[in-house]
Amino acid sequence: MTLLEIRVRPEWVDYNGHMNDAEYARVFSLAVEALMDRIGLDDAGRAQHGVTIYTLESHLCYRREAHEGQPLEATLTLLDRDAKRLHVFFELLDMEGNLLATSEQMLMGMGRESGRPAPLPKLVEDAIGAVPHAARDAWPELAGRTIGIRRGDPGWVV
Repeated sequence: MTLLEIRVRPEWVDYNGHMNDAEYARVFSLAVEALMDRIGLDDAGRAQHGVTIYTLESHLCYRREAHEGQPLEATLTLLDRDAKRLHVFFELLDMEGNLLATSEQMLMGMGRESGRPAPLPKLVEDAIGAVPHAARDAWPELAGRTIGIRRGDPGWVV
């Protein structure tokens, strides 16, 4: 499911001539905002329900460079959910469909006034039901990764 289409802005480009690593995180953050809009937690929905979404954890994997002016597309796969949390997987693609980066995230519903975990409202839950959900045996290949040096690997290969 495509959530966001955006171009690499000039101020996102670093001294190497491509998008700075922090800007990938920015694009994935904008994708979370697009998800919030899609499921009814836009400005009006947050005010109406008194609930927002916080990012609890994020795991970024960088696969290819992005360059100034390049159009990008962020897609979403819902990996899991419960009453308060969403486990999501974003892919950042160029317009040829090449994978540039991924971001696996744990998101949590939070009460806006209490600042405490809160269940997502029924209308939001219903909207989440329309988001593509991958069964555990059909997760994207890069989902569920951990960081570590794998002993015996011949080296880092993309």
